Amino acid sequence: MAEAGATPASASPIVRLEGVSKRFGELAVLRDFALQVAPRERIAVIGPSGSGKSTILRILMTLEHVQAGLVEVDGEVLWDLRPGHAARRPDRERLRSVRGKVGMVFQHFNLFPHMTVMDNLTVAQRQVLATPREAAEARAVELLQRVGLEDKAASRPAQLSGGQKQRVAIARALALSPKIMLFDEVTSALDPELVGEVLAVLRDLARAGETTMILVTHQMNFAREVADRVVFMDEGRVVEDGEPEQILREPRQERTRAFLRAVLEA
Repeated sequence: MAEAGATPASASPIVRLEGVSKRFGELAVLRDFALQVAPRERIAVIGPSGSGKSTILRILMTLEHVQAGLVEVDGEVLWDLRPGHAARRPDRERLRSVRGKVGMVFQHFNLFPHMTVMDNLTVAQRQVLATPREAAEARAVELLQRVGLEDKAASRPAQLSGGQKQRVAIARALALSPKIMLFDEVTSALDPELVGEVLAVLRDLARAGETTMILVTHQMNFAREVADRVVFMDEGRVVEDGEPEQILREPRQERTRAFLRAVLEA
């Protein structure tokens, strides 16, 4: 098993969390959490509900702050609240810079319901990157072709199936060419027959190897297929971290074994 939070020695981490603690009131969600991710690495994060998986993604997306620890994205420090270090918190410029490097796809799509698919894919390009309309639309067409929805550009989200909405959400996140893509249980809100079409898009994205990917997932076979590493979390900490075959077939920790038995027998 790789050491928890380990990154290949040949690459400086594009994501680094060290000693991170996060609380919601009295509830401790992350406890001295540590994780490093190398550029273009694909990480699958698994674990029971409430273990802190989605909170990690929200912190990296700058949607949540931390109470302690270091959070660094692509060499930029978001938070440094470690003992013995001068406290650093992100200002507006730093938040904007990091958000331009990170894309996130949520469980429930989060598309703008009053906009067409084309507008959903171009609005951020035009407002954040100041991309001219023609170039933004060309990029949108390219991405819709990539996710198999080139014929849905004029549709609104209400006219799409759940799987189609999620594929549009993936294309929208890719439109800003982020270095890091975060996926938060992107198939959990879908009917079973729609899961495959979304996983197929993620497989293609993983094979392309263009971006770093952190996927919170309960799809164990998918994690085995696409991930370079699997991280098992429980109670806000990394319990086990290693290659997919080792974690999913021969986990060393009893807590990991118990979780996998419950998931695979469900």
